[in-house]
Amino acid sequence: MSLYTLRKAERLNSKILVGKMFEGGVSKSFSIFPIRIVYMPVEKGEASASILISVSKRRFKRAVKRNRVKRQIREAYRKNKHLLLDQLQCCNQHLAIAFIYLSDEFVATSELEEKIRTALLRISEKLSL
Repeated sequence: MSLYTLRKAERLNSKILVGKMFEGGVSKSFSIFPIRIVYMPVEKGEASASILISVSKRRFKRAVKRNRVKRQIREAYRKNKHLLLDQLQCCNQHLAIAFIYLSDEFVATSELEEKIRTALLRISEKLSL
């Protein structure tokens, strides 16, 4: 298994978990424009970190554009997830992470990748405290 893959097990699809994540309480969040990151520790999961990507229909009316942004975020996460996974595996933790796109304009893939990298490093910093 390669380090740079994004398996189905790494996708967050539990409605109960997503509901808990956004009702507040246990989850933490921060923003690095154009993305807001919400994350929450989870008891057990198939993967160390499972992700959810959300792009509002209010921001991009056309599905083609929403899908493009989702694809950019997914790719940026896939390339840089090792920054977070190393930290999670050494501490034997599991996380649920949501990436919410805030801008109503496209952002260059390289810029988005840099923001995701910063976000993953910030999450791993907060977990190590």
